[in-house]
Amino acid sequence: MAVTEHPNGLETRTGGFAQWFDLSRIPAAYWAIGAILLIMPAFAGDFVLFQIFGWAFILGTIALSLTFLGGYGGMVSLAQMSIAGVAAYMTAILGTSGISNISLGWPWWLYLPVAILVAVAFGTIIGALAVRTEGIYTIMITLAIATAFFYFCRQNYVIFNGFSGFNQVLPPQLFGVDWRDPIPFYYLALFWAVAAYLLVLYVSRSPFGLALQGVRDNPRRMAALGFNVNMHRVAAYAFASVIAAVGGILLVWLNSGISPGAISVGPAIDILVIAVVGGLRHPIGPFIGAIIYVLLRTFALDALVSVGLAGERFQLLIGVGFLVIVFWSPDGVLGLWARWRERARNRDPLTGQPREDA
Repeated sequence: MAVTEHPNGLETRTGGFAQWFDLSRIPAAYWAIGAILLIMPAFAGDFVLFQIFGWAFILGTIALSLTFLGGYGGMVSLAQMSIAGVAAYMTAILGTSGISNISLGWPWWLYLPVAILVAVAFGTIIGALAVRTEGIYTIMITLAIATAFFYFCRQNYVIFNGFSGFNQVLPPQLFGVDWRDPIPFYYLALFWAVAAYLLVLYVSRSPFGLALQGVRDNPRRMAALGFNVNMHRVAAYAFASVIAAVGGILLVWLNSGISPGAISVGPAIDILVIAVVGGLRHPIGPFIGAIIYVLLRTFALDALVSVGLAGERFQLLIGVGFLVIVFWSPDGVLGLWARWRERARNRDPLTGQPREDA
């Protein structure tokens, strides 16, 4: 693959789509993880497949949209769960649910694309507003939009059914498969998680992705070189909204419903925690953070109750874990892993002591 360096400091990789996906370049560890995930249903129970890995894949996909914005665009958005919520609500409203007087009953091949398009339009509007601000103001405006959307859904009964939301929102039974059964749903969530991961990886190395990273690092220089900085940022929001929308559709199928509580401020911040804990430096980070979050959310509650502590204190445990990881590594778990590998590389394999030339 040829790499061309331009005067603006960016690199353009050539060699074609097939060469970019050269299987020989994939590390052995990735093959091992992929094989384990593929055969997971052979030795894991329904609870692990559905409530642990299925949920983690979905949260990781939504957090991946934030990782793309933060890691490659330098923009922090607290509205990604709201965008996922728009797709989830549109799936319930346009498709079928237990609230038959509101749901329109459209076929899946029509309501799914429309749900994604509406969510992308919503995310693009958020991006158009957010890119006019920087730093803490960007965080605040996206948080304000997320909060406003939460209260709007909770108070609107005509379209969003208010506080109760929608129930019995099930995936279509394609090819004679009930996709909400634990094993089919596990593979469905795994497929879209891998697809989103590969898409972000590819886009990050495309001319658009490289230009976006240039905008992140030095927007004034990119503007002087003729790049439309705001348009690149808005386009990044639109692209991230596609990923968040897919995660939102899977989330409404996982829970077989959607209510305002799923898109409140708490879940919005959880997505930020997942992305930061996993690490913003690589698209695999949000999935690592999602696994950690789901394990803590699932088992910390039982552990606290068993020792006589209030069940709600699991949020304190999650917060402490978040602070510990960020304190030791601002780059999250991926940063800890990189530091460990660097230390191992600089140690003598025989004595285990640091090399003198390191």
